[in-house]
Amino acid sequence: QVQLVESGGGLVQPGGSLRLSCVISGFSLDSYSIAWFRQAPGKEREGVSCTSATDGSQWYAASAKGRFTISRDNAKNTVYLQLSSLKPEDTGVYYCAADATCTARPPYWGQGTQVTVSS
Repeated sequence: QVQLVESGGGLVQPGGSLRLSCVISGFSLDSYSIAWFRQAPGKEREGVSCTSATDGSQWYAASAKGRFTISRDNAKNTVYLQLSSLKPEDTGVYYCAADATCTARPPYWGQGTQVTVSS
């Protein structure tokens, strides 16, 4: 059974940092690309970052470049998303998702973790 479990969200002040974790079970992480998406209140879900299993490349949304860093630890079956220089507009539910490649509609999703950036 494929399962993704996010953690690490919380309340942080503007300019602060958080590290999100996505623990994968039911398949080997080194065979899958893992993406992070987020959904802000009243807005559509958007892709934030992705780490590719096929060529090791990483993709970032324009809003995430220079502030967020995605990484993977295949031995721990865990993918991380380091969030830095957080802004109020980064507030939302962050989801990790798995697919063979970095795509917009991966088939496997976690339940999400809430990130709130507020003073």
